[in-house]
Amino acid sequence: MRIAILDPFSGIAGDMTLGALVAVGLDQAWLRALPATMGLVGVGVRIQEVLRGEIACWKVDFDIPPQPHGRDVREVRRLVAASPAPAVVKSRADAVFVAIAEAEAAIHGMEPDAVHLHEVGAVDAILDVVGVVWGLELLGVERVHCGPISLGDGFVRAAHGVLPVPAPATLKLLEGLHVRPGPEGTGELVTPTGAGLVRVLSSGPPPAYRPVRSGFGAGTKDFTGRANALRLILAEPAAEGSAQVEELVLLAADVDDQSGEYVAAAVDALREAGALDVMTLAVGMKKGRAGTRLEVLAPPALADVLEAALFAHTTTLGVRRTPLTRRVLARETRRVRVLGHDVRIKVAHLPDGGERRKPEFDDVRAAALATGRPPRDIFDLALAEGTGGAGAG
Repeated sequence: MRIAILDPFSGIAGDMTLGALVAVGLDQAWLRALPATMGLVGVGVRIQEVLRGEIACWKVDFDIPPQPHGRDVREVRRLVAASPAPAVVKSRADAVFVAIAEAEAAIHGMEPDAVHLHEVGAVDAILDVVGVVWGLELLGVERVHCGPISLGDGFVRAAHGVLPVPAPATLKLLEGLHVRPGPEGTGELVTPTGAGLVRVLSSGPPPAYRPVRSGFGAGTKDFTGRANALRLILAEPAAEGSAQVEELVLLAADVDDQSGEYVAAAVDALREAGALDVMTLAVGMKKGRAGTRLEVLAPPALADVLEAALFAHTTTLGVRRTPLTRRVLARETRRVRVLGHDVRIKVAHLPDGGERRKPEFDDVRAAALATGRPPRDIFDLALAEGTGGAGAG
């Protein structure tokens, strides 16, 4: 499993995160095409390598024609929903904007749908959010972790006047996360966009890990004697002989008036929207009617999105929500060659130090079709190769 670790030693912003993704391999041509992909015409993209405190970093800037000063949150959500991004990308990007709108609404005593996003509703912020979420997906990142976040100090001038750093809505987004004040004299280091991304994407502090690749995204400020940058590390979780604990939400809904093929379509839609797992169970309902229970395992940040998807794709009239913890074995993906074909093997690290391996069925099937061998033969050969046995390369 590939994870991404954010090291916000000098805060975090959307453009810093995009630059860090470029530094670890995000396709620059894809990023340059993103505004047109999103239907945002006339937007230029500048990607360049710069120095911050003598560290080479990547800087991403959008050259934007005159635009309205921000947008209504509903307009931003419609723009994201209309994009050709994968469903899971749209779901997570939408969750970022919803989280920001809810934080702003809580600070100003209003309804989230009535919030006008000033800086965050601008084109560059929209591209930052969608670009980061989509970029992580393109890089194969399954989970994001975040270390302590440096907040900066002093005051910042915003649409609502002069505010203390961090701005009130930014701090609300960071509630429950590990933060630290300063460094002194740095001003604002965490933007609402950066805070919203961490709020939705982060699964908590980093576990033990094996770094695979790292790089830096540059901030706009250039301090003397210190790097204003965000470090991003692509990594694999290290096997520590013990499982990791995750905080999740279980959503459950029962239906007795929906045929099987439409239940299956709902399951597919929930998985595409970011569900960690979806199960269907046969249940008995009122008046002896046979029914189906859908149980959806959700990251907390996507619980509202997935609940809405349950209402949209099923005939249920109610969704139950239960917080839970899950212990997860550390795992990684290895690749082996079998009869000239790549086969991925998922390796789970057991608490006693042992391993459990399973070749990915899609790769097994593809190799079987290409070679004319039975899938079971490919499965056994892949396992033998993955354990150092006599493989068939």
